[in-house]
Amino acid sequence: MLGVKNLFVAYGQSQALHGISFDVGARETVAIMGRNGMGKTTLFKSLMGVLPVKSGEITLDGRDLTHEESYRRVALGLGYVPQGRMIFPTLTVEENIQTGLEHSRHVRVPDEIYALFPVLWEMRRRKGGNLSGGQQQQLAIARALVTNPKVLLLDEPTEGIQPSIIKDIAKALNEIRKLREISIVVSEQVLSFALDVADRLFVIEGGRLVHETARADTDVGRIKQYLSV
Repeated sequence: MLGVKNLFVAYGQSQALHGISFDVGARETVAIMGRNGMGKTTLFKSLMGVLPVKSGEITLDGRDLTHEESYRRVALGLGYVPQGRMIFPTLTVEENIQTGLEHSRHVRVPDEIYALFPVLWEMRRRKGGNLSGGQQQQLAIARALVTNPKVLLLDEPTEGIQPSIIKDIAKALNEIRKLREISIVVSEQVLSFALDVADRLFVIEGGRLVHETARADTDVGRIKQYLSV
């Protein structure tokens, strides 16, 4: 569903990603694990077209996205929840979600979105800026989902969120995968969350993928070593 082949990304003269390659199957969830500064956000921004690719290839459902504009990637089925959530604080919850429906035939938020995130239904008239961090994260995921993505990218979704809400988000992501033909790529530092949602885990270090494992074969100690400073 998503193919990334030999991806190189640079900030000016400084090389950030060094030949990243991985695939994500239909209805598969993949976690990209790594400490801060190892290239997770750079990878996600390059997949979305926010950062230009120096060389390499990105395909979505067999279609080459490498040189498409970000808005075209969304239209073709790539959804994105950026690090820090980036919701609109002065818009209501409902209005925030409706921004994802801009190019849709529907202006009404689908019932299944509120079924996945009941708290958003309860707070649909509340301003986004008045929600807790965990509620804002659920709102950001809901906004991405209404674009009907084939692949959903979530950059550090558990950052700054309390453990009980992390469990809720994991449950919602697993439910989304059951309900829809959707693949998910999540960048993460919380190993327990990654093990709750991912079929396969990769570790990124210094802009390179240095480890890959299926969830069932995960050596927890080894991944914790990569994640510890």
